[in-house]
Amino acid sequence: MRELFVGKVIDTTEEFLDNNQRIKLKEILTEICIYYKIEKLEQSQKEEIQRNNEDILNRFISSKEIEGCSKRTLNYYRDTINKMFDAVNLPINEINTETLRNYLADYKNNSNAGMVTMDNIRRTLSSFFAWLENEDYIVKSPVRRIHKVKTTRRVKETLTDENLEKLRDTCSNVRDLAILELLISTGMRVGEITRLNILDMNFQERSCIVLGKGNSEREVYFSAKSKMYIKKYLETRTDNNEALFVSLIKPYNRLGISGIEILIRNLGKEANINKVHPHKFRRTMATMAIDKGMPIEQVQKLLGHIKIDTTMEYAMVNQNNVKNSHRKYIT
Repeated sequence: MRELFVGKVIDTTEEFLDNNQRIKLKEILTEICIYYKIEKLEQSQKEEIQRNNEDILNRFISSKEIEGCSKRTLNYYRDTINKMFDAVNLPINEINTETLRNYLADYKNNSNAGMVTMDNIRRTLSSFFAWLENEDYIVKSPVRRIHKVKTTRRVKETLTDENLEKLRDTCSNVRDLAILELLISTGMRVGEITRLNILDMNFQERSCIVLGKGNSEREVYFSAKSKMYIKKYLETRTDNNEALFVSLIKPYNRLGISGIEILIRNLGKEANINKVHPHKFRRTMATMAIDKGMPIEQVQKLLGHIKIDTTMEYAMVNQNNVKNSHRKYIT
């Protein structure tokens, strides 16, 4: 079986390696294979491994669903873990640290993925194997010894006052203006906006209760301008949909995440502003609030962050404020 394995490997390298390289590779593989037992995995065994792994993955996804993860997050978990299963083709209890390191290295080289993407994959695998350990499927998570991927911290752009005015001028209807103003003044996640109903809005207090990540509720506050445009928009509505924002044409369905994302992206293109997306308003609101002196703990509460470190990552400190503070306190 060793000779057959080595022969098949050498055969597949014919168009990539010259004859001398193939001879050397054969020598190396023959020497290494002495220390390993090589068996051909039958198709039925492969299918059984896939079935068992898929069954356990489904249980993991169910547990995350109960924890309140969004459908998008659940799909990302499933897709990421399935890709790993397909690549390693091993039962869960046989996947070790070295297997995962090799998988991550191969993935990075083959897909040319960035460091942020690689760390997201590592974190997903870490969550999965930690769950396996807690549920006694494995003794110890093999991801424990795979450290966080170092990523370059870049100061992410926010929208300027001029950008916001351009976006307002680009809106062609009152619904789009209402959505824009709500994003600007609340910093809500796009998924939170799509879940809002008309009855959720307290116009007297200019506030609403939103359902955030993990099904946690929090109160957010919107501006007078938001209130004005939302009320104007609702006056134009002729449908009976309970949703706060619906499509402009029949059957007037609730506006979804992709609908708002496309809307905001198109507004950015028309206004000739680079990379405009709903999440950018969230970062902009946090930065503006901190720049104007709002305590970081209050910004954390508004954004619905569990950890204050997350809020700090969202908030870009204005360099002019740093310069002015240095002149005030240091020089």
